[in-house]
Amino acid sequence: MTLPSDPTSQTNWQDVASVHADFDWSVDFAKQTISGSVTHTLVWRKADVPEVTFDTQNLDVQKVIVEDQPGEFSLGANHEVMGAPLKVVLPSGRAVGDKIRVQIFYSTSQDCTALQWLDKEQTQGKTFPFMFSQCQPIYARSLAPLQDSPSVKITYTAKVKSVLPALLSAIRVSPPSAGPAHDGKVIGTDVVTYEYKQPVPIPSYLIAIAVGNFRYRALPKVEGKEWTSGAWAEPELIDATYWEFSEDVGRFLSTAEKILPPYRFGVYDVLVLPPSFPYGGMENACLTFLTPTLLVGDRTLVDVVVHELTHSWFGNGVTQANSTHFWLNEGWTTYIERVLLQLLHTPADRGFSFLIGAKSLQDALKQYEGKPKYQRLVIDFDVGEDPDDAYSTVPYEKGANFILHLERMLGGLDEFLPYVHDYVSTFMGKSITTEDWKAHLYAYWEKHGGEEKIKALNAVKWDEWLYGEGLKLPVEMIYDTALAREAFSLAERWNASRDEADITKLGFEEADLASFNANQKIVFLERLQSYPALPHTHIQHLGALYAFLRTPNAELRWRFYEVALLDPASPAARAFAPAAAQWVVGTDGTGIVRGRMKFCRPTFRAVARADKALAVQVFGEHKLAFHPIARRLIEKDLGLA
Repeated sequence: MTLPSDPTSQTNWQDVASVHADFDWSVDFAKQTISGSVTHTLVWRKADVPEVTFDTQNLDVQKVIVEDQPGEFSLGANHEVMGAPLKVVLPSGRAVGDKIRVQIFYSTSQDCTALQWLDKEQTQGKTFPFMFSQCQPIYARSLAPLQDSPSVKITYTAKVKSVLPALLSAIRVSPPSAGPAHDGKVIGTDVVTYEYKQPVPIPSYLIAIAVGNFRYRALPKVEGKEWTSGAWAEPELIDATYWEFSEDVGRFLSTAEKILPPYRFGVYDVLVLPPSFPYGGMENACLTFLTPTLLVGDRTLVDVVVHELTHSWFGNGVTQANSTHFWLNEGWTTYIERVLLQLLHTPADRGFSFLIGAKSLQDALKQYEGKPKYQRLVIDFDVGEDPDDAYSTVPYEKGANFILHLERMLGGLDEFLPYVHDYVSTFMGKSITTEDWKAHLYAYWEKHGGEEKIKALNAVKWDEWLYGEGLKLPVEMIYDTALAREAFSLAERWNASRDEADITKLGFEEADLASFNANQKIVFLERLQSYPALPHTHIQHLGALYAFLRTPNAELRWRFYEVALLDPASPAARAFAPAAAQWVVGTDGTGIVRGRMKFCRPTFRAVARADKALAVQVFGEHKLAFHPIARRLIEKDLGLA
């Protein structure tokens, strides 16, 4: 299976490829750098290739050792998106399959996009600083010289010297996770060497590190399972973290194994990061990073973990060849996540999740009306084009709907799940393109369904699904709306009340939401956005009556502000824009920045539509509180970059 070149990588992995990396790092909080070396084990894929090229970005490369001898290297011109290629001269006369070790000594810089360094005041405990990485999609090259493409999968080991506990996306070798924090040494003063190994080949974007004052608590062991799971968090949050996830993580993973091949990574831990983490979760191998916005004290948002652990098969196992095929990671993960919701809860929960996703898909498709290329599932990126510019819910939701449509065309879920298992088994550990996936799809159904199934596949609007643009899906999708009916009805009542100026006569009560779970409240607020904007007095009453104005649940607060800011020219938008801006940067009395891009980017965009100067001012005053990835994308959203 030949893979295409990666438009975001300058490496020659098709000629000579890294198969293993040994990291030897020292973490320096004073300088805000990681320094040390990476030793690559390279394999020639073509005979007598004279040099190897690595991706780098803002790295200080000091020296190179090739087969224990000083090596010749050079850094090429810097590309704004792809960084600077690092070329290392290799010995001549090598055959296909030959191996060599190349060690590169380097340091990260303060311009490292992958890392965010937090002052102690930005942490929960406010005693020690904190650092964490985010390498997806193409930022691992700012952490280490790598062949930074999902087409290249490597195993790795790491030795990390740090005065604070260090976690990596691998299996802890020493000191033991369940032992004393920081191996019993003085946290913040004594240097401890943390050793890790990752025996399963992974793409570079799954390399991850977090360093801070963590504590560990093992999650309940699942009988009959060899894998283990645990929770990491700052000491002030470890009790809340354990409570939030203890009942469900093992159950989620066990349920996934009922329909998918066995979990391969041995360990499934979760780490709750500080609030500037830009995503809901990141599926780093062995160690899922999670936003603290999930810690709401009622386990209503824990299903986010279902999505992240599903990546263990889709993304971490079967991997996109490059960002053009990102939907293979996220569309499949979202689809299977919702299958698991059906198995864990009810079929209605699966339909309800698609219903919630439909709103975010519409918002994303509208966002890219001026750049319709990003409305496609398969995006033909130009060489050097930034894949983060296309980041939205389109690959998640459009992709999941596409696979749901295929499921329905091919006979329903019971008939479809054996195909899913075969798909994962066939490509586990490989990187693939959409064409590879489609070829296997046809081959499987020709073998297991014959002419009837091939006829069904031929009826699929392939070009419209994969390359289509616009605001509508190629097929109208119908979902189970049983759990949404009460929310829809309440939203309709609010819409019908808009002409009543006297709030006391509206007839709404706090008890209206008494039977609603968090997702039903979300659907209620989203349904309100399908109507014209409510009057300012109605919105104020809505927020106060149902406690949306003070809820700690960011999913609800954000959607309330979307309702309030729906008409940017309205008195309500002008009135609520300052509160929304204060909420997202944490000057609302909580001190908690809403760094998750699901919340901060649309909130800043909505505030800007109502008051551009306010949005620019508030962001400018607090931009360093956001992760570099979020910071850069918000700057683009606000027209500052």
